[in-house]
Amino acid sequence: MEKRKHLSDPRGLIYESYRIAGVTAGECRSIFLDWALGIPENEDFKEHVVAMLTTHSHGATKHPMTGILRAALTSSPKPQRRGGKRGADKASA
Repeated sequence: MEKRKHLSDPRGLIYESYRIAGVTAGECRSIFLDWALGIPENEDFKEHVVAMLTTHSHGATKHPMTGILRAALTSSPKPQRRGGKRGADKASA
């Protein structure tokens, strides 16, 4: 699959993480966070995570990104930016 063709990974971040030789769990967490922050707020975050697991985890059950994606299904909602005007509005609420 070409990295730019998946709607859930338009920048190819998850795709590339599975292709980096020797990638660590810490590096995968950083990549995941960057990817997660790119998911539009009005879309179902967990649907995107499931799409990434379905697309990339076959044969890669021990890959660190697979573990991070699986953990994302059972943990808190999508991370959100807190900076800028929107962050200031939340702080004063």
